Amino acid sequence: SYFGDKSSCVENANTLNLTSSSSVRGLNSTCIGKTPLSSGRSGCRSHTPLMGYSVTSSSAVSAHTVASVIVAVVEGRGLARGEVGMASIDLKNPEMILSQFADNTTYAKVITKLKILTPLEIIMSNTACDAGNATKLFSLITEHFKNVTFTTVQRKYFNETKGLEYIEQLCASEFSTIFMEVQSKYYCLAAAAALLKYVEFIQNAVYAPKSLKVRFQGSEKTAMIDSSSAQNLELVINNRDSRNGHTLLGVLNYTKTPGGSRRLRSNILEPLVDAETINRRLDCVQELLQDEELFFGLQGVISKFLDTEQLLSVLVQIPKQDTVKTAESKITNLIYLKHTLELVEPLKAALRSCNTQLLKAYYNSLEDTRFGIILEKITSVINDDTRYTKGCLSMRTQKCYAVKPNINEFLDIARRTYTEIVDDIAGMITQLAEKYSLPMKTSFSSARGFFIQMNADCSTLPNGQLPSEFTKITKIKNTYSFTSADLIKMNERCQESLREIYHMTYLIVCKLLNEIYEHIHCLYKLSDIVSMLDMLLSFAHACTLSDYVRPEFTDTLAIKQGWHPILEKIAMEKPVSNNTYLTEGNNFVIITGPNMSGKSTYLKQIALCQIMAQIGSYVPAEYCSFRIAEQIFTRIGMDDDIETNASTFMKEMKEITYIIQNANDKSLIIIDELGRGTSAEEGIGICYAACEYLLNLKAFTLFATHFLELCHIDALYPNVENYHFEVQHVRSSAGNKEKIAYTYTLSKGYTEEKNYGLKAAEVSSLPSSIILDAKEITSHIAKQILHRQKSTPEMMKQRAAYQLAMRLVQTARNSRLDPDSLRVYLKALKKKYEASCPTPRENDEQQ
Repeated sequence: SYFGDKSSCVENANTLNLTSSSSVRGLNSTCIGKTPLSSGRSGCRSHTPLMGYSVTSSSAVSAHTVASVIVAVVEGRGLARGEVGMASIDLKNPEMILSQFADNTTYAKVITKLKILTPLEIIMSNTACDAGNATKLFSLITEHFKNVTFTTVQRKYFNETKGLEYIEQLCASEFSTIFMEVQSKYYCLAAAAALLKYVEFIQNAVYAPKSLKVRFQGSEKTAMIDSSSAQNLELVINNRDSRNGHTLLGVLNYTKTPGGSRRLRSNILEPLVDAETINRRLDCVQELLQDEELFFGLQGVISKFLDTEQLLSVLVQIPKQDTVKTAESKITNLIYLKHTLELVEPLKAALRSCNTQLLKAYYNSLEDTRFGIILEKITSVINDDTRYTKGCLSMRTQKCYAVKPNINEFLDIARRTYTEIVDDIAGMITQLAEKYSLPMKTSFSSARGFFIQMNADCSTLPNGQLPSEFTKITKIKNTYSFTSADLIKMNERCQESLREIYHMTYLIVCKLLNEIYEHIHCLYKLSDIVSMLDMLLSFAHACTLSDYVRPEFTDTLAIKQGWHPILEKIAMEKPVSNNTYLTEGNNFVIITGPNMSGKSTYLKQIALCQIMAQIGSYVPAEYCSFRIAEQIFTRIGMDDDIETNASTFMKEMKEITYIIQNANDKSLIIIDELGRGTSAEEGIGICYAACEYLLNLKAFTLFATHFLELCHIDALYPNVENYHFEVQHVRSSAGNKEKIAYTYTLSKGYTEEKNYGLKAAEVSSLPSSIILDAKEITSHIAKQILHRQKSTPEMMKQRAAYQLAMRLVQTARNSRLDPDSLRVYLKALKKKYEASCPTPRENDEQQ
């Protein structure tokens, strides 16, 4: 429902000259659809404005799944092409986020940011999609967001001067430092201008002056996870069933509020890169785990909070037209505000004895005197016992009697009239029950108003039917619901009386809100505190259900006995644990093993553990340390996907190209099954070339492959390590057939299961003569390859020296050993180096 009459929207549409579409129709169909944006827009999803959107209860933590974000995107022209400005606002949260950054021709940053925002609607300039001259950015966005509504706005509305004016008018004083950040960022300001004008149009309301939280969000404070990697890793959506909770979000989500759930989701998709901030979060989780009273005390208070962000969004909007619905909504949300403010003191009490830096900071923030000022002003007008309740009739009663008596004489009279009508309805239904000797009772629903309900078997009714004066009869099992002509009239009188009450209460509420607007911005702080505490409590809760440990942050990725967090939730028993170790000197790991041996699961496990560590969660392992990753890239194949076709091959090439173009020395790169969409020779060549390129980076790379030829790359590059998944061979009871038993255990070296294709052939119906010939040919080829790729003594010595040097550098950086322990460790390193170098005798033998 719109705020008022929809005709005003049509007038605005003509001014803005908007066009829209609910889906992309190809690159040739630009400036999509010429229907003006009015109440009858063709193909566009309807918008739910904030006024009239009920604040959900704290149990509705799935609220984040409903798209409610509108994003404006604009790109520079000429020499500034590639410089992109974005502005977004959530219709449930009065916070505008501005971004401006340079992107390359793949527009990876833009697509990733939009995927994280999950927009309801994307606004772009009409010049970006001119027929026959669509920009590459527009084409890519429409290709990636086929189910999102697109609206084009005239280029003149993307005005940076107007954008800065809007921000000066609407930004709350506490966030005024935004001016310094964005005054020279013309493209995000231009996007902000178009966005705010458009939101005003669709909401038929304006934001109150100095009411918005505006912040600039660059792309340097969080790790980048592209949308393909997020999908591969099943971070927030399960690939087989989108309703299934077997995702990283599902594993960690024990939040109690919609705001906490939204914060967790955004953190998973954009992990932190600042170790100090992450460690502050980990300190909090550790304290919550160690202090049961703190944990349960905080959880009890947090679970009572409603959607604070959405409440704020409603409060800071001023409707252009006053209707019964806007009046009722304002009254409701004032009650929600009172409920929220009354939770500040209990929240402070729960935090009073905390010790960690972040929790203490939250406690100090709650000392803000404005919380008390607002609550005092509210309680001077609103009854003390007015509160948020469940049930539509209970809430209606709360709204009717929200304002204290003797503030408005006419309001008091209207409420007495309403009470009399309600009493008359109850009396009338009692009389009808006596008249017909039936167990009738008064019921209420927001749709029907008051009606009659009765539990009775039809055999007890005269002729098996209700008396003729009753209408609109529905029956579910033995429960009858119905009304009568007199009851309908009394409902109409009741509604008329309610309209009067709401109107007069609304005037009082509006006056009250005007008095508290200057103090209301402390609620932004409260909203942030509640959502963060909710997320940290969720992390602590997840730890109590599994043996997670606190991660450390060093220059090494070391996981001792780690396991897959999602698989643990699915499997009947705990997954097999494995070790992982990558350093600057051993930053490239090649993993081999047969199909279904566990390669893909292991690779995903490492990425998920890295993300968990960087959002401040504990990790499924016995011990773990991580190097902060600025980007996480994954190219995950399927173990049983060995079909060779052009589309598979092109998808692989796009993914590896994207990684190569965007990776740097702080990346975590995971590649699985590259080159299987083409011939073996070409596949090996592509893999080898890709490996050599990535080896020049200091990125931590894990590369799973079926091409065993790649394993010999360690002879040339000392920073390469080979690992494989072990399998066992079990003979059947008949003794003539051998089966592979998977251990899912990672071991050093490359797999000895070189010919599992031949083993598969052996258990088939192929003639034994063919299998014998195949084995001989395979053995001959393998010997030739091995001879060509044999390491020379000089190579082995260089590799040993390199490994020693890297260990010494790492020890110098990170060692916490005392002098005696350090001496023992260095002696051990020396012995290992000497053992790795071939002796002269060995040299002679190899010659």
